[in-house]
Parts: sequence; structure tokens; C-alpha cells
Amino acid sequence: MAIVELKVPSPGESITEVVIARWVKNTGDVVEKDEVLAEVDSDKATLTLNAEEAGKIEVLAAEGDTVKVGQVVVKIDTSVKPEAKAPVAAAEKKEVVAEKKAEPTPAVSKTEPASTSYASGTPSVAAAKLMTENNIQSSQIKGTGKDGRITKQDVLAALSNGLPTAVEVLSNSWKGGRDKDRTKMTSLRKTVAKRLVSVKNETAMLTTFNEVDMSEIYAIRAKYKDKFKEVHGSNIGFMSFFTKAVTEALYHFPAVNAMIDGDEIVYNKYCDIGIAVSAPKGLMVPVLRNAELMSLADIEKGIKNLAVKARDGKLTIADMEGGTFTITNGGVFGSMMSTPIINPPQSAILGMHNVVERPMAVNGQVVIRPMMYIALSYDHRIIDGRESVGFLVKVKEMLENPSRMLFGGKVPEEILLGL
Repeated sequence: MAIVELKVPSPGESITEVVIARWVKNTGDVVEKDEVLAEVDSDKATLTLNAEEAGKIEVLAAEGDTVKVGQVVVKIDTSVKPEAKAPVAAAEKKEVVAEKKAEPTPAVSKTEPASTSYASGTPSVAAAKLMTENNIQSSQIKGTGKDGRITKQDVLAALSNGLPTAVEVLSNSWKGGRDKDRTKMTSLRKTVAKRLVSVKNETAMLTTFNEVDMSEIYAIRAKYKDKFKEVHGSNIGFMSFFTKAVTEALYHFPAVNAMIDGDEIVYNKYCDIGIAVSAPKGLMVPVLRNAELMSLADIEKGIKNLAVKARDGKLTIADMEGGTFTITNGGVFGSMMSTPIINPPQSAILGMHNVVERPMAVNGQVVIRPMMYIALSYDHRIIDGRESVGFLVKVKEMLENPSRMLFGGKVPEEILLGL
């Protein structure tokens, strides 16, 4: 009997232990080579544990256990092979449809009207009148008539028995009681908690705000969205415009793209932009590498791929390492304004919010414009107020006049005039 011991692989540098999140297979199961056996949570990502050989498995750790990297968690008895799948007989594949002779449809008697069927919960005329008078909804009554139709008697019976009170209807999500549930924090959530507290304690974090008129972005999307999808196979969203505007603004304000390393300030000559995305296990921040070189279509495709990987739990540590700046969009959840927290060791993060039509003064006239508040949280130890405000203004300028993104933050007329 040949036994293969399956050890916990190293998810990444400096990670020494992981948590068994879920066993996909159990002791006694016979598996194929490379089949997924378990999901493992590390400090930064969820990974899968795959069978190195085919055979019968023995699980050595329970769900929720914390295990060391290199620890044996599964034994595989390779002498037990998976059963070969028997070929399906051709006769079984072929669907045999029995031929039935068409039976004559019975004629409806002229003296008897054809019966009418009603959707379940439909009130009769008398019942509808009584329900209107007593402000009763169809969902509050179970019909006993044909096909579930609500009769007058059903309404009278409901009134006599007492319908749910307004308090009962409004509080149907809460059932009362004093029970509590306790859930163990995942490794990822514990790591996020520690990092957020350390950011508040170890950085001089401030937030500055501005607002963006999104009219030009809306106009571009409305004009080119169909053509863009036809050519590039993806929709054009806000995030690609913001990412492009940020990379151009970072060129003009390099301190916002820098970070502290001991007694030194490291100025990054590239833009690896972290895009915060919502995943089943929490907020993840995968990174777009060299976003400064990407077109809007490349950015859209990159964000889509990262979002799909996050949703499916397939983000790796490599996908999330090394960002120089982060963008987070609370607007998709309805946030009007917030102060995002820096993602260390980065020195700044841009927060997007929801777009709201508001009255604005334009050339002495009050007009309705789609407006978005934007926020920049930054580490005041290396980013001064002038740089933070200037950076946010530059992002605003390019979003309100997107052609600036093509000319280093200037409009074509300024290039023409050499300004």
C-alpha cells in the first residue's frame, strides 16, 4: 500500500499558518489526481488544496483548525483507484419518444360555458370590493376558491380571525428573543483588522474632499457605450476613467505615489493601482500592474478579470501585492461621502461615491448636474496639504474634461499655444 502525504503549501512569504476553511472531500472518498480537496484561508487570500495523486483519502484536520505550513493534513492511499466510468450505451443516450395517437379533443357543450382559470390569489369581484374597503392586500389572505381564487368568504373569515397588525407586518424580519450567535474570525478578517488599526496608529492620516461634475463622462458613455462593447467586448464604466485620471495626476504629484521605507521615501516611477472589490469573504484589493500604460479598454478588461477572480475566490497573493495607490468605490453601495483608510504601505487612497443630481451654479445660472463627491485620504508625513489638494483638483479637472487625459493634464488648446 503506497501512501502519499499531502502537506500544506506555503501561500506566500512570511505566512506560517493557515486555517482549513472547508473540506470539499471527506475521509473515505476516492479522488482523482488534481481534484480539489479543501479550501484554505491564509492572511491574504483563500487557496485550494489539490490531490497530488489519485486514491482514497484520509483527512487529518477538521474544518476551522489552524495548521502550520508544511503540516500533513491529508493522506492518500494510492492503491485504491477511482472506478473507471463505464461508457454510456448508445441505446441509453438515444431518447425514445413513444408515439401516441392523437385523441380527439372533446367539444365544449354549447349549453355549458367553458370554465375560466384564475391565477392563484386573484380575488373575486365581491372579495375585491370588500378588500378595498378594509385596506387588505391579496398577500394577506389564502384563497380557497378554484385555482386558489380568493372568495368573499375568505375575506370575511380573515377579518373575523384577525389579520396581522401593522407592527407584526413591519417587524417580520425580527422574531424576538435574546439569542446570540458566535462566529470565529477568519484569518483574512483578523489580518484586515490588525492592518486597519495599525494604519490609524502609525500614520498621520488626513482626508481632503472635492466634487466632480460627471456630465462629460455620462455623455461619452452614452455616445460610445454600444460601439465600445462591440469592439472591446466589455462595458465602459466609471472606474476606468478614474483609474486613467489618477495615473495622470500621480505623474504630476509623485509624492502621492510614494511610500515610507524606514528612514527613506520611495518614489515609484510606475502606477500599480489597487482596485478595491467586494468578495464573498470580504473586501479584497487586487492590483492593476502598470496602469499608467493601459488604455480605457485594457483597464476595463483588467478590472473585470480581477472582479471575477475575487467573486470565485481565486485571487492569489501575487494578485494583491505591490500596489502603489488604491481606488475604492463606495458609491456602488450608495455611499454619499466617506473617509477611506489608507492601504499600507501605500500613502494615499481615493474614495469614489454615488452620483446624485444636484442644482449647481454654472455661468450665473442654476442647472441640474450629476455630481460625485471624491475623497483623498493621505499620510501627512510625506504628503503636504498643497500636494493632496492639488492632486485631487487635477483628478477633478481631467474627469470634467476627459481630453486632458491624453495631453498630460492639459487641454489641446494649451498644447497648441505651448502653455
